Amino acid sequence: MLCQLTVSGQRGDSHVFNFCGDTIRFQFDKTDLINFPEPLSDTALFDAYLQVKHANYTAITDALQQYKQQHHPEDWLYYQLVRRTAQEISPKEDNYHRYTFYKWFLMAKSGYDVMLNTSGSFLLFYIYSKENIYNIPVRMKGDKQYVCLNYHDYRKIDFEKNRFAVFPLFLPEATGNFSYKVTRLPDFTENDYVEKDLQFDYNENNYSFRVKLNTQVQKIFANYPVVDYDSYFNIPLSKETNSSLIPVLKKRLKGVGVKGGIEYLMNFTRYAFLFQPDSLVFGGEKRLTAEQTLFSEHSDCEDRASLFFCLVKEIYNLPMLVLHYPKHVTIAVQFPKPVGRSIDYNGRKFSICEPSPQKQDLAIGQIIPELSKAPYEVVYAYTPY
Repeated sequence: MLCQLTVSGQRGDSHVFNFCGDTIRFQFDKTDLINFPEPLSDTALFDAYLQVKHANYTAITDALQQYKQQHHPEDWLYYQLVRRTAQEISPKEDNYHRYTFYKWFLMAKSGYDVMLNTSGSFLLFYIYSKENIYNIPVRMKGDKQYVCLNYHDYRKIDFEKNRFAVFPLFLPEATGNFSYKVTRLPDFTENDYVEKDLQFDYNENNYSFRVKLNTQVQKIFANYPVVDYDSYFNIPLSKETNSSLIPVLKKRLKGVGVKGGIEYLMNFTRYAFLFQPDSLVFGGEKRLTAEQTLFSEHSDCEDRASLFFCLVKEIYNLPMLVLHYPKHVTIAVQFPKPVGRSIDYNGRKFSICEPSPQKQDLAIGQIIPELSKAPYEVVYAYTPY
């Protein structure tokens, strides 16, 4: 869908860019661009604050609000729009501190409780969130948790050496909290999709699929942090990806039965992709969504568990458990009758379905031998409505 978000009657140059299938337009006079000299200093930050308070940014903030009113994006997607807008008016590569300041300003004007922290040349941008977020810095201000939104830009900061102070800036609109939950994706245009061939062997047969995948999904989730499993596992496939894969799988599994269908999906997630731990691919923990796993050449156990969970949910919608072992994540499914070794949870029996490749092919209800006596935690229990 093409939706032109335009605010007219403003002076300045017209800025036009595409965001998730929509055309964003606004007028911005370059003379209103804040002066942000290097190196970073308290004076530069305070002067920037005074400048944005007196300059005319109505066209930009109105365009953002118009997008919000028309599409009701969840917070993570809206922040991607703000990032893209800040890049449009003040490119990151030209002046990183000014670009970061504009993100703070636009998110604050959009009603989010945000703050800037400084230490030497470092400028960290935090947002108030009530959710559990992992692998990125958080800090408390009173009883509120703030999560860093731009830590990835610095890759590594020694927080013992670099003591950060909150820079006291205030906008009255900035009161709301930020959620990392993503339960729907935009209606991307067909031009945003590429096709990928997936194939795997099962029961001496070769199976192949041609799946449509969205390149913008990779961008949207490039800096998405590690979140709780209930949030992570329920990020859906985009519309075209879903329609290019799920109906094909349903047709192929017609008449096979639930047990046979689950076995097929287990083998698909095991062997249609190469296995590689996050430490080698990303240099640290990185959880991929189901669509990112389809897109990626390499993935680990958590990524395959996410994809397997998504496929079972879409095709069979059975109750499932996400099991966290030391250094391993897997899935257990509640069948009409337990299959193999089962796990008791709240009076119900679930059978382990291993979606990652192992030294031996594990059937439903079989666990990796090394984990047979290992402790585990049920980190998410899915119950269909």
